[in-house]
Amino acid sequence: MKGTLLVKHVKHLVTYDNQDRVLDDVNVLVQDGVITQVGCGDDVTADDMIDASNMVMYPGLINTHHHLYQTFSRNLPQVQNMELFPWLKTLYEIWKNVDEDVAYYSSLTGMGELLKTGCTTCLDHHYVFPKGHQHGILDAQFAAADDLGMRFHATRGSMDLSVKDGGLPPDSVVQSVDEILADCEEAVKKFHDASRYSMHQVALAPCSPFSVTGELLKESAVLARKLKVRLHTHLAETMDEENYTLEHFHMRPLEYMESLGWVGPDVWYAHGIHFTDEELARLAETRTGVAHCPISNMKLSSGVAKIPQMLKMGVPVGLAVDGSASNDGSNLLEEMRVAFLLHRLNWSQNAPDGYDILKMATRGSASLLGRQELGQIAEGMAADFFLIDLNRLELVGAQYDVKSMLCTVGFKGSVDYTVAGGKIVVKNGQLTGVDEHAMTEKANASVAAYLSR
Repeated sequence: MKGTLLVKHVKHLVTYDNQDRVLDDVNVLVQDGVITQVGCGDDVTADDMIDASNMVMYPGLINTHHHLYQTFSRNLPQVQNMELFPWLKTLYEIWKNVDEDVAYYSSLTGMGELLKTGCTTCLDHHYVFPKGHQHGILDAQFAAADDLGMRFHATRGSMDLSVKDGGLPPDSVVQSVDEILADCEEAVKKFHDASRYSMHQVALAPCSPFSVTGELLKESAVLARKLKVRLHTHLAETMDEENYTLEHFHMRPLEYMESLGWVGPDVWYAHGIHFTDEELARLAETRTGVAHCPISNMKLSSGVAKIPQMLKMGVPVGLAVDGSASNDGSNLLEEMRVAFLLHRLNWSQNAPDGYDILKMATRGSASLLGRQELGQIAEGMAADFFLIDLNRLELVGAQYDVKSMLCTVGFKGSVDYTVAGGKIVVKNGQLTGVDEHAMTEKANASVAAYLSR
């Protein structure tokens, strides 16, 4: 039993429910990880209580694409001015040394930062499985998520096309199609919980068109649908990728992926920058989604996704931080503000407003993961939310439009409270599931050992 939690006298509650309501001075009751009452009376009692009389409350943010292991290779000087292909080839020489210790502490670090900045659900795209470490990495990631109290979606990523076969990764991190499919099935059976409110789910995620074969993509789609899990990969991120698929398959990236069964409401792509208008129409028609990663796209000079057109056409869109090595952080609050400003710069009055971006990071992201019980604060929804105390200098004058505040003004630093699955996982800006100081020391030691290999 998870018990009960009462959030009392919330000054402003941004529900993002079906009526887009903002409620003032309202109580919220949580029982066993589920929101049971919005607007209950003061006579209600609970096992735990948060006084939110000076706070604004938002639905928990949902990160739809990450590479948590890259937290241990962020801000390396040798790759700061590279674009995607040379950046990948350089970093693979470091990433080929990933092991269970690196997976655990990098996941603690990245997910800890996400929780401290209001994100309650994280999807991680892990695709580097060095020989000898194929079976322990996902275990380490789920253990880290459980220690922190985060709702976690892992992907069993994969690569079967190494340098010798014309791909980018080294031979030591690729596997055969048969090995990959067997490991995928094992991961789903071991970790995937399809029930409503589940804390653990798994998707299948071959890395990209230039690091996997068509056979792996096709067989992964067949297996995912047999196991009733979702499909994810990188697509339309760079012109190099587009030139690669045109040269090797005589098709543009989306056409190539569709030929292998990779469109539909159970599929979402990371990035989606270089889609044509006709391809966007196809995504909308098939309900194929896109995880928007603006900071990564800017850092790697990849381009700007056509988010206004996607939203107008009905393409499912969520928000994501991408890997820490192409973002140098795991902060969805920062991602939201950058997304807002980037599209204002590019599209002016046609850009999504601040509340649109919040929607993208909550219910939009939830739709990509197939989680209709996430992304809003309403009775019957999962109890995932965060709270920010408005009585702080940097928010003076900012609270007259709390629906847009996180994008127009932005919020720096840790939120005051984060609740995931009805459990307080951040309290007064600090993680509750781990000793942050001790964890940071151990993570730094793990980074040093990893980078010295």
